[in-house]
Amino acid sequence: MKQTEKKICRDDLNYGLFFNEYPDVVDVVQLGRMLGGISTKTCYELLSSGQIKAMKIGRAYRIPKINVMKYLKIV
Repeated sequence: MKQTEKKICRDDLNYGLFFNEYPDVVDVVQLGRMLGGISTKTCYELLSSGQIKAMKIGRAYRIPKINVMKYLKIV
């Protein structure tokens, strides 16, 4: 790593800047909005394929906001 480059660690990131209008755990409809208005069908495909990590409680998915940010490579 060059001296001019600084390694960014998680403490340096301000998580409040990204998706601050959403709760820490979102549902499928909110996930679709976070991803630019994609359909719930597409959201379910992303979740069932494991591209976005989520918890399944009963029949409903609950997605931690940090996992959406990881999918988008924000963190």
